[in-house]
Amino acid sequence: MSDEPLPPLNSLQAFEAAGRHESFLYAAAELQVSPGAVSRHVRLLERFLGTELFVRRSNGVTLTPVGNRYARKVSRIVRDMRRATAEARRADTAVGP
Repeated sequence: MSDEPLPPLNSLQAFEAAGRHESFLYAAAELQVSPGAVSRHVRLLERFLGTELFVRRSNGVTLTPVGNRYARKVSRIVRDMRRATAEARRADTAVGP
């Protein structure tokens, strides 16, 4: 097992939503936080990784090539976590009290 530290999970969640939407505004609406909070989480993740994940323009954001590759991988992991969570919930209700 690697000792490599994980990035902050809130930052990963914000990045995943922003990458999927290519919008901090839509990511913020989905996560029920402010666009500024999404921006701060993404900046924290970029500092952690040591690279920019988005190109920021006045009319919005787009993923950098590194950001695009990272977003694909992170999105798969988030989908897997959602599936695992749904399976655990179903298993818990199937067993009963």
